[in-house]
Amino acid sequence: MKTLIELKAELAELVKAAKDNTLTADQVTRLDTIKGDIESAQVREKSIAEGDALLAQFKDAGEPKPKEAVQAKSLGEFFAKAAGTELAAKRGDRFTVSAPEFKAASDVQVTGTVFGNALTSIDTNILTGVRRRLTIEDLLGSETISGTALTYFVENALVEGAFALVNENGQKPQLHFGDPTAVTEALSKVAGFIKESDELVEDLPFLKSAIDGRLLYQLNLFIEDQLLNGSGAAGNLRGLLNRVGIQTEVRGSTAAGDNAQDTIFRAITKVETGSGLTADGIVISPADYQTLRLAKDGNGQYFGGGFFSGQYGNGGIQEQPPLWGLRTVVTPAIATGTVLVGAFGQAGSVVSKGGVRVDATNTEGNDFTNNRITVRAERRLALAVRRPAAFVKTTVTPVA
Repeated sequence: MKTLIELKAELAELVKAAKDNTLTADQVTRLDTIKGDIESAQVREKSIAEGDALLAQFKDAGEPKPKEAVQAKSLGEFFAKAAGTELAAKRGDRFTVSAPEFKAASDVQVTGTVFGNALTSIDTNILTGVRRRLTIEDLLGSETISGTALTYFVENALVEGAFALVNENGQKPQLHFGDPTAVTEALSKVAGFIKESDELVEDLPFLKSAIDGRLLYQLNLFIEDQLLNGSGAAGNLRGLLNRVGIQTEVRGSTAAGDNAQDTIFRAITKVETGSGLTADGIVISPADYQTLRLAKDGNGQYFGGGFFSGQYGNGGIQEQPPLWGLRTVVTPAIATGTVLVGAFGQAGSVVSKGGVRVDATNTEGNDFTNNRITVRAERRLALAVRRPAAFVKTTVTPVA
């Protein structure tokens, strides 16, 4: 609120602008209201002046002196000292005597519940729960499309006829290749939303950020599961493990001397012989990886190196050493007992239309009247597997 002096100075500037013919539209409007502000300021300053004059009249009147503090060890002694003088003066007359409030000198000040909040430090960071590393999409290639579906053609393995040696002027053999198979991958939309109150957004921004982070994490977690295990039914992606045309490799019986590491290597070989591509990754569950990592030779030495050094004390220990030299992804996304080996980067790709989209509105349902905000996250994508045979689904559990 401006003082009277400030308002008069503002009025002078407006008058000067009017004389110079430089008044703006806002200044013209201000000329209509400043008179009322000046009158209000005059009344206010007059009231302040009258109050100061009234206080001056009582300036020298003095203030009542508080009674001298009484020191006592008990309530009875305190009362006797505080009221003793009045009792002596009023002896023989009817009277009532009271002592001021007594506070025992032996009371101890403690923190208790009053100071509890003042003595508690609050960490505004939210301790998040388990966060699984999302790795499957990183193994695959990446593509984008502008339409709503992608159609590609897979070569037919059928070949009629064959090359042969022919004599001069002899009939040459004809070859005929079967028609390729058209595969169409339609985009699937993965979406979800949360609701937040206006107060949460405005007063607790750290909590809002955490909720947003959890929302996007859950979106990507669902997509990872779809890329690996999607059924392909009712709008689901058809994941790598459920693709028609992928190869399989099953571990033999324990009695036959077969083991998980041999089974995985045979799967690596099948990628090469069945698709012509070279395997570049292995997806394995934590439990199955643990079994391999803790495997020992006949002398009790870990095949993957000891917990302090490498094999037989040579070299340093590796954190999650790869299996057979390939990139090894250890994730609970795949079921225990199943290992997926493949040429991920060349044989499969995630096809996206745009990226992750996040929208927020307060007009959904009765959000506006309830001061709520709806935050929605979604993504449109498909999985294209042009060479299914480049993936081998391996069973590492012994067959009885």
